[in-house]
Amino acid sequence: MRETFIDLGSVNAPSGVLVLGMAGWMDYWQELGQPLSERAGTAAASGGGHLREWLCEAVAVPAAGDRPLAVRASTAPSPFDEEPTIAVLEVSLGIPWPEHGDRSVPVRLGDLPVDRCGMVIGDASGLDAGRGMDDEPADGLADVTYWGRYADDAYAQFGGERIAQYGVDGPHGWLDLPLAEAAARSAELTAWRDRLHGKGLMVSIDEHTDFHRFRRAGWHHPLRVGAIEVGGCQVLGIEWDQGDHSIRHHGERDADQVYPVTLEADGAGEMVLRWTIPPYDFDEE
Repeated sequence: MRETFIDLGSVNAPSGVLVLGMAGWMDYWQELGQPLSERAGTAAASGGGHLREWLCEAVAVPAAGDRPLAVRASTAPSPFDEEPTIAVLEVSLGIPWPEHGDRSVPVRLGDLPVDRCGMVIGDASGLDAGRGMDDEPADGLADVTYWGRYADDAYAQFGGERIAQYGVDGPHGWLDLPLAEAAARSAELTAWRDRLHGKGLMVSIDEHTDFHRFRRAGWHHPLRVGAIEVGGCQVLGIEWDQGDHSIRHHGERDADQVYPVTLEADGAGEMVLRWTIPPYDFDEE
């Protein structure tokens, strides 16, 4: 059966090097010795390759630096809730397949786990500027949300808008607060919960790091995909459904839950980066 693909958007790679990697560790490469762009540039210069150090993993490939690069995916039902999840992720690289290369044989670059924190696709140099989950927000702002058993009681006391997300009502809370105000509201909610209930209300304060901005950009997409600017480049983030991850991808590299990444030729003879995640076999449950 022919795969049906949906458009996820586009990225650009002005450095000529594109990365598909684990979003949870996008800012950690330099802590381990070399910036991501240097490692990725070396791999791309030899036609592409897999990067791995400690818990950080990515694949880097050469790409056209002068045009948008289309990203698309086919889907399969999740064993968690039967909602669509990514089965094949493709990125058009905008450069021709090597003149003397065999277009009929995919080139395997390695494999990648599905990061519980999501995946990122973007320019290698742009991602050097990425702010991870523990970094300071560039704009000095944060979002505060709350949910749980006593959310209605908290709403009656404190208010807050309903923050809708795809397929669900979403939590209550406040977006784009200065950090000091966000911290004060979070502390007020937590103190109220502890004083009256002890538990039953979850409170989250999410500073505007690039990691959170990825997640927020995908709130209204059925596959949790969103585009933001990082280091002057358009980058896509993909947040993974936590229920689907727990059933299919839990343990990641340590549990051998990894999936092949290949370079292939499209119908026009241009290179495509392809990450293939086999659909769940419901018959083997």
